[in-house]
Amino acid sequence: MTATARTKERKTSVDVVFETLYGAINNLEMLPGDKISEAEIAAQFGVSRQPVRDAFSRLANLGLLLIQPQKATEVKRFSRREIAKSRFVRMSVESEVMRRAAQNATAATKTALDANLAQQALAVEAGSYEKFGKLDYAFHNILCKTAKVDFAFELISAEKANVDRLCMLSLSKEDRMPELLDDHTKIAERVSAADAEGAVAIGRIHLARLDATIDAIFKDKPDYFEP
Repeated sequence: MTATARTKERKTSVDVVFETLYGAINNLEMLPGDKISEAEIAAQFGVSRQPVRDAFSRLANLGLLLIQPQKATEVKRFSRREIAKSRFVRMSVESEVMRRAAQNATAATKTALDANLAQQALAVEAGSYEKFGKLDYAFHNILCKTAKVDFAFELISAEKANVDRLCMLSLSKEDRMPELLDDHTKIAERVSAADAEGAVAIGRIHLARLDATIDAIFKDKPDYFEP
């Protein structure tokens, strides 16, 4: 096997481990504070420790794992400071995205948003939190492309990673999907109507809903948060 082939094989193993653990953490199959063993994961996937170590590093960079020398690696607990930072960045970036999306919206934009919202409605009806979460990402991606700032989606995605578990936890505890779908519908209506300020105003209300969610989860599950 050539060095290039070995690199590709190792990268594939890293991706598989990373994507599986990323999904398990965000879908709350693994909870904040849960211990995770490099050796056990390697055995589970039938790979050496190196791809697992690389996958752990990627997850740690996203704020999902806490790697401590001489201590067990664990699913990272929520940090209120990091959540506040993510909210600030998202509020700033997404407000401008919605403004520009409304300024650049076309008939094709409305078609794409309506199709996405129809799928969101089906996810709500089925009670599928995971499906709804993926469609939420797709919804914001449509807005970024319409705003002609595709790169902004990378910023939004990185910050969303810090709060996705909180959102999933709140969706699984409360019937919040219909409320969020209503927000998305109103944002889409304002964007399609070229109402930039209206879209931004609804977007801010939408993002602000996280505040009450954080407080409720902190009260119910304080051990999920960093001291």
